Amino acid sequence: MNFEKLLIPKAVKVVTSVTSKKRLLSELGDFAHEVYDMPAVAAVEALLAREALGPTGVGHGVALPHARIKELDHVVGLFVLLDKPIDFGSVDRQPVDIAFALFAPEEAGVEHLKALALVSRTLRDTATCAKLRANPEASTLYTILTEAEAMQAA
Repeated sequence: MNFEKLLIPKAVKVVTSVTSKKRLLSELGDFAHEVYDMPAVAAVEALLAREALGPTGVGHGVALPHARIKELDHVVGLFVLLDKPIDFGSVDRQPVDIAFALFAPEEAGVEHLKALALVSRTLRDTATCAKLRANPEASTLYTILTEAEAMQAA
């Protein structure tokens, strides 16, 4: 699993005027529809159902919302940088300004776990997160994410 397979350049953006976790999840559903032609309502409902099991805010301003979607045939991702941090119910109670959403087919097992591990490992790196926060342009964010993966592999 690698970022270039998981994340296409148009699946990265800076989000403005999101003020709540629920609104962010709704924005991610709309974005998933726009980028991957995924049913927006199904995406939002799946993200909300997963959040009901426990928050996906992993700490240090990062959230990894994820869900399984029947209509998918492979794992896909969306990356958003928020212009203003929001409360996400994170484990460290810090507001979130980086969200990487993963959507996997219902039957995806190992592929989904590998994608979660890749994203988690990358966004645990404080230097990578600092670069992401300092560069609020989608194309630059995509480059930072794909280069971070290459640096980890080296």
